[in-house]
Amino acid sequence: MSMRLPKTVLHNRSAKSNYRQSFWAFAWQTIVKKPGRLIGFIIILLFTFMGIFGPYLYPAQLPINPNAIYAPISWQYPLGADFEGTSNLALVITGARYVLFAAAMGAVFTVAFGTILGLCAGYFIGWTDSVIMRITDFILTIPSFPLLVVLSTVWNFGQPVAMGFVLGITGWGGLARAVRSQTMSLRERGFIEAARGLGLSPLYILFREILPNVGSYIAMNLLLSVTGSIYAEVGLFFLGVVPFQVNNWGVMLNLAVFSAGAMSSPQALPYLLSPMLAILILTLGIVLFLDALDEMFNPRLRGV
Repeated sequence: MSMRLPKTVLHNRSAKSNYRQSFWAFAWQTIVKKPGRLIGFIIILLFTFMGIFGPYLYPAQLPINPNAIYAPISWQYPLGADFEGTSNLALVITGARYVLFAAAMGAVFTVAFGTILGLCAGYFIGWTDSVIMRITDFILTIPSFPLLVVLSTVWNFGQPVAMGFVLGITGWGGLARAVRSQTMSLRERGFIEAARGLGLSPLYILFREILPNVGSYIAMNLLLSVTGSIYAEVGLFFLGVVPFQVNNWGVMLNLAVFSAGAMSSPQALPYLLSPMLAILILTLGIVLFLDALDEMFNPRLRGV
């Protein structure tokens, strides 16, 4: 005996499905509206695939060719070779996974901490706001990169999740303060007053009414936090304060400067410039794509 669902349930499911389809269609239209947005999206997509599938394109131990030490740029070595005769392109591709995954985790933790604390501080105000803002001021007062250097002496950064968590807990202060300011402005609007008058719970108001209105700012900060996390973790590996447990772009920069002598030997310059080029291209892609994110998540810009 089959049970039929009520018409209201079927209608709600259909409405949600149509909303998802219309959002993704609108998102794609927003991306292809301008060539710069599409280029940025393609760059981000390529680096995402590089981080996920790149290590599977090469053996676990990259081949060493003593006859190709500091080989110049060619078809065989598109970005040249390092001091062991290993392709710089292979090093960049296989080293992308740790850097990108740690940066993604850092951005997620940064946005999660900053958004939740900022929403709570801006909506509940009172002692909740005071406590959260004093903690935020403390986080903002401490220079984040020197703090990371100190934490690297006691924290194991062998796993990208650990690196991302530390990057997140040291970088959420600015986002929390900005989200708090926007939440305090929104909590006095008419639709929030109406929601409170209907007896809706604070959690519902925060995450269903206020959060969508600051979604564009949060989404843009998510991508910007990725670039900030990349700079921070690459800087840690470049300075040598983090053990070289895995190959990544920061390790390449460290070895290029302190082992290969790239600052004084022109032959080693491709080894130094290869990871810098990867970081530059990824940053360019994120900057180009930010405009699309703003229009996607900002209700005021839809249809403009």
